[in-house]
Amino acid sequence: MIERIIMIDSADPVGFYGVNNANMLLLRNLFPKLRIAARGAVIKVIGEDGETAEFERYVKQLEEYTVRHNTLTEEAILDIVKGDGPREIKKDSVIIYGVSGRPIQGRTPNQQRLVEEFTANDLTFALGPAGTGKTYIAIALAVRALKNKEVRKIILSRPAVEAGEKLGFLPGDMKDKIDPYLQPLYDALEDMIPPVKLREYMESKVIQIAPLAFMRGRTLNDAVIVLDEAQNTTTHQIKMFLTRLGMNAKMIVTGDVTQIDLPRTTSSGLIEALRVLRDVKGIGRVEFGKKDIVRHALVQRIVEAYERADKEHHPADTPPADHPAE
Repeated sequence: MIERIIMIDSADPVGFYGVNNANMLLLRNLFPKLRIAARGAVIKVIGEDGETAEFERYVKQLEEYTVRHNTLTEEAILDIVKGDGPREIKKDSVIIYGVSGRPIQGRTPNQQRLVEEFTANDLTFALGPAGTGKTYIAIALAVRALKNKEVRKIILSRPAVEAGEKLGFLPGDMKDKIDPYLQPLYDALEDMIPPVKLREYMESKVIQIAPLAFMRGRTLNDAVIVLDEAQNTTTHQIKMFLTRLGMNAKMIVTGDVTQIDLPRTTSSGLIEALRVLRDVKGIGRVEFGKKDIVRHALVQRIVEAYERADKEHHPADTPPADHPAE
């Protein structure tokens, strides 16, 4: 009889053990000759050497499954331990699996094209109206790269530009004032990474979320860097951001040039960057449209209504320079 120590170092232990330790109870039933105890990220198993080694092999397979799918079900355990392996969803478009095990994938041709452009280029621009999933897919791609150990960190950024509200009137210190601007990025991450693991990543700075101004002076290596709401950057800001790109790093820049919140006297850095970089090799560009909107059906009708109103206020013969959606 030997005691074998198995570490659950990749998966979230809460998801691995299951509600009320249901998964561990099932494993004990599947390996009745072994004495199994689990606490935190450590599983201790006592039994014959061959059986404990086999148990460890299955535990590691189950851990890999949990990391990929963000969940571990009774069906998956039985498939891995008793069958020929888990039955995978046969969809090439799956990027990662959300915290509930739901597949996150390119649901429209342009979303799938963003996946392809990200793979082929180190810098990709994703442009389009609200609700097209450009930011969500960008963050999913970043999480996939981190899970696959292609990079060591994720850096998400947004310009802290006021859209009618005044930053100074928000309560709290600087972090409290800035966080509301970054909340959409937190929301996406919470869909994709279990809470305990996400907190660990944030505390260890494996995942960093910061306003654009905090990027100055940094060289970002071994990372996926996402700049969201880039239409609200100035020319100097976006140039500063783009030149942060380091070795083994990829950038995705998302924006909607119809929703610029900068003062009228300030040109959008995103529009300028698209013009300056249009012929540079190694840069991908995906333009989303109304057909890519994957939010509530009403969102598409709202976007269309504003487009009609915009055309009425800005006839084609006198197009506005940088503020098409004032």
